Amino acid sequence: MRSSSFVTAPTRPPPIDDPESPPAAEGMAPREADRLSLAVIWSYSLPAVAFGPIAILFSMYLMKFSTDVLMIAPATMGTLFAASRLWDGISDPMAGYLSDRTRSRHGRRRSWMFASAIPIALGVVMMWSAPVGLTPLMLVVWMAVALFVYETASTAFHIPHGALGVELTSSYHERTRLFGYRHVIGMLGIVLGLGAFFVLDRGDDKRAIALAISLGSALLLLGVIFYSTWRVPERAEFQGRGARTPLQSMLDVVRNEHARLLLLVYAIETFGVASISMLLPYMTEYVLDLPGQTTYIALLYFVPQVILTPLWVSLSRRYGKKRLWLLSMVATSIGFASLFFIEDGDSLLIWTVTPVIGFAAGCGAVVAPSIKADIIDYDEYRTNERKEGAYLAVWNLIRKASGAITALITGIVLDIADFQPNEIQSEETKLAMRAIFGLLPGFCYAIGALLFSRFGFNEQEQVEVRRVLDQRRSNGMQD
Repeated sequence: MRSSSFVTAPTRPPPIDDPESPPAAEGMAPREADRLSLAVIWSYSLPAVAFGPIAILFSMYLMKFSTDVLMIAPATMGTLFAASRLWDGISDPMAGYLSDRTRSRHGRRRSWMFASAIPIALGVVMMWSAPVGLTPLMLVVWMAVALFVYETASTAFHIPHGALGVELTSSYHERTRLFGYRHVIGMLGIVLGLGAFFVLDRGDDKRAIALAISLGSALLLLGVIFYSTWRVPERAEFQGRGARTPLQSMLDVVRNEHARLLLLVYAIETFGVASISMLLPYMTEYVLDLPGQTTYIALLYFVPQVILTPLWVSLSRRYGKKRLWLLSMVATSIGFASLFFIEDGDSLLIWTVTPVIGFAAGCGAVVAPSIKADIIDYDEYRTNERKEGAYLAVWNLIRKASGAITALITGIVLDIADFQPNEIQSEETKLAMRAIFGLLPGFCYAIGALLFSRFGFNEQEQVEVRRVLDQRRSNGMQD
């Protein structure tokens, strides 16, 4: 038993029709205390603007920069990505556990966010500034150290920052509003990233351009992290309320039946979609014969997400988070699978299908973090602990591990298919690219939709769980 003051925690919420439990109204408005001001939402979301350029270049161009500019073999670079994720298997859970257990005058989340800023900036610069003249072995070592520094430092920021967002409000629909705003605001960073990619992709001296972009991004990150961390409030009553051991923390995530299903769906989807950003530069240059057009295609994917985010927030209130996200998964699966049929030099399909995929995929970016926050409430209901950090650690680890596996598979497949940097590719190589680019994410989204159809934690259950938790707090039933 976790708490001497909490003796009889049931494993599931009491029935919704319990006469002592008032039913939840559909689309009910959040309590005034749970309503977030735009100032708080903007302050919390600003880091997404600063991380946007780095995320775009990392996911879309670091692999190609390494193979085509640094001349590192695709399989070697894929192995480095995979190795960095093995380290994440240790660092992510520890960051989540320690963040949950931290007690500090700056807050259990904000103290970590402050400390991570300088190492993140250093890692960003290292990834894009490998010195000229390094031997092939030393170049691989440099990139390995750069990935280690950046991944470790970004973990120390992203997990506490994500956990802080979950804590900001306990309202079912206010969470969707928060993450919807964050998605839109974060798109400013995506646009900056696409601009940086455009300059880098078309520039002649890619090493010098990459260094300049990384230095500017590092300075932006430093300023935004310090400002955002200083401005965003944190709930003092949650300090130190994590699990007592790292193992217990991870076991509680696995024991949460709603979390197990959601994390499995997220892992499958992330595994598939990671191939899109990684293969897009290769597809536009080597299959579609559209060099320099990658930025425009990416904009067609991201712009509909920004424009239609308010629509997803509104529809989630009317039709429910699960139903909406499930429908978008099906549409995304069909869209991605259709991209396998792109013919050499035929760009019509990529220009017409991409905005449809972006429209559908935008739903998950808004709804998924909101559902994740709801199942963390369910964990507190079961354990009387607040483990946002542990959940964000597992979530973050799955995202990065899926991307690393995709990078490893992509690198190996390109090597097997005899990929030649900066040359015309064989038909076998083009077929391999099209399969990873279209069929893989299409299949993954289809499996994810099938699994997610079994998800069962809805608004009424979340409101009932919140009622019980609020009652406990009013009775002083906390550690």
